[in-house]
Amino acid sequence: MSNSKGIFQQKDGTWGYRFVITVKGQRIDKRKTTDENGKKLLTEKQALKAKEKAIKAARKKVEDSEGIVVLQKKTVREVYEEFCENGRRDRAYQTKRKQDSLWENHLKDRYGSRNVNSISVAEINDYLAELYYKNGLSYRYTESFLKMFYLIFGQAYSRNYLDLATYNKLCKNKDTRIHMPKLKDEDDMDIVAFSRDELEALDEYFEGTNAETAYLLGRYCGLRINECYGLKWDHIHFEEGFIDIDRQMMYQDCLIKLVPVKTRNGRRQVYLCQKMKDHLEKKYVQKQEDERKWAAVRAQKQRFITDLDGTLISSTEMVNCLPNGTLQTVNSFKYPSREIRKIYGMDFKYHYLRHTYGTMMAELNTPQHLLCNQMGHGNIHVTQLYYLAVTKTGIDILQDNLNKL
Repeated sequence: MSNSKGIFQQKDGTWGYRFVITVKGQRIDKRKTTDENGKKLLTEKQALKAKEKAIKAARKKVEDSEGIVVLQKKTVREVYEEFCENGRRDRAYQTKRKQDSLWENHLKDRYGSRNVNSISVAEINDYLAELYYKNGLSYRYTESFLKMFYLIFGQAYSRNYLDLATYNKLCKNKDTRIHMPKLKDEDDMDIVAFSRDELEALDEYFEGTNAETAYLLGRYCGLRINECYGLKWDHIHFEEGFIDIDRQMMYQDCLIKLVPVKTRNGRRQVYLCQKMKDHLEKKYVQKQEDERKWAAVRAQKQRFITDLDGTLISSTEMVNCLPNGTLQTVNSFKYPSREIRKIYGMDFKYHYLRHTYGTMMAELNTPQHLLCNQMGHGNIHVTQLYYLAVTKTGIDILQDNLNKL
């Protein structure tokens, strides 16, 4: 009976076969109703015989083609250096810095001299577990090492330093590939959102301060902190009621620069609520007054930074600029974060404003595809986390619905 698997009879009485096999990581799926010479299969026995021949031929074809490829022996160091030279020209500056930091501080000494073909799945899994459980690295940071290994093995395979079977075992096969250690119970990977009471306290703290505009852009627009401080006045469309997000402020080689947002989806139009629009309009009017009142001071205090196209622009073109022309940067939130923790006992991070924005928009039943666009997510599954997050407001809504039962 086992030999008859995949054998079938057609309506005209002739026979056929089908098989699915994997040879050296390559999946082969074939269905035929004729033998190798193109003749119809008149009996079940003929179909079974044709199937066995076809399987042997398919195996031989893959094995012969695999034999043509001559794998070069390369160390992990050579693979990574080749990747740095040729494989990451499209990567963001910060991404390159992070990769180089992981390589120089951790991976180079341990794996640099090893042949890329000699590293096993178990060895990598043990190393990741050591970093997470023994060395106490955060789950997210440990995940960066996993991505580095995928990157190195992918580069090695693309350059014929790894055979297909080994690459599939390391990176593709769900049952065998390298993976993250099990998440510890005490690690919190949930969305962190401020409660209504906490938001009222934050509103009161930031009102009238130099950081108020940046705070409101996080609270009512869900901007990332780099996007917030990279916002220019000419990217605000008051009549249409939206802002263009296409750049962010970053430190590169000890210099402040405006660079492209990290992902394609990060480029977006973020629509403004009335409160945010009113605040920006009021601030813009104040900016025009400051240009007349503080003209001499602004000329002295202004700072020139590199824009996307490489030109130098004045700090006075930025939304988050002080009346005297002093540029505000992502470091401007370090002091408020310490003060809020001291005064309110609140663990404040600017990114939590983005979490709060996404969670509140989800609670207001914003369609997922619209919120995904406003947040600049590359994957709607990330947006869905905000709909799954449990907050006090969400529990209140749930309790109200339960009472309506």
